Amino acid sequence: MPIKKAMVLAAGFGKRMLPLTKKIPKPLIKVGPKNLLERSIELLIKIGINELVLNTHYLSSEIENFLKNKNYEISINVIKEEELLDTGGGILNATKQFENDPFLVLNPDTIWNKSYYEELKILENFYLKNSKPVLLLVNKKNSYDKSFKGDFNFRDNKVITRDSNNQYIFTGAQIINRSIFECVENKVFSMNLVWDKLINEKKLFAQESNQTFFHVNNIKVYEELERLKFID
Repeated sequence: MPIKKAMVLAAGFGKRMLPLTKKIPKPLIKVGPKNLLERSIELLIKIGINELVLNTHYLSSEIENFLKNKNYEISINVIKEEELLDTGGGILNATKQFENDPFLVLNPDTIWNKSYYEELKILENFYLKNSKPVLLLVNKKNSYDKSFKGDFNFRDNKVITRDSNNQYIFTGAQIINRSIFECVENKVFSMNLVWDKLINEKKLFAQESNQTFFHVNNIKVYEELERLKFID
């Protein structure tokens, strides 16, 4: 059965994007004709998602107003965090309604576009076949921003490792279910806490992206990306 549920992480302050984020949250920053959140949602709709949650915190009302004006024809639930819960805590808190169903998580800092459709379907097929948490990774040589050090490696069997030198960057797309949080007692925690546990147990897997990786990392990179004039 295809995955129908997803989450977009939208709660950060976007401090590295100042002064742009003084008045708008980072997910609403435009790159080309569309903002980052819009790109994320459109891609999720394209792959068949019909139930979406977003976590918000900073300037939450701006995101809520954007969604009202867009009037997307899928179920979108906004979960406002009164305190920032970090990536892992945010996902755990916002996806209670998903119960035991698998779901896709996107970080909107990546410039998602329709070219990722096939790769996310491959990610989905891997999860449906194996029922294992899986991340979409990209070789850092394919990253526009060369400052990334790399997050992971993975072998031919697609099992992820972390080493002293890591060749692959996390794109911001993953498919998981809530069972991976069973041993977490903290309310505020990073996904790295969960990933490291899964890596130690050889239970975290990878699919490789072949796209050029554009990630809005900071204001300098954003200004460079703006000059590329993205067309959708």
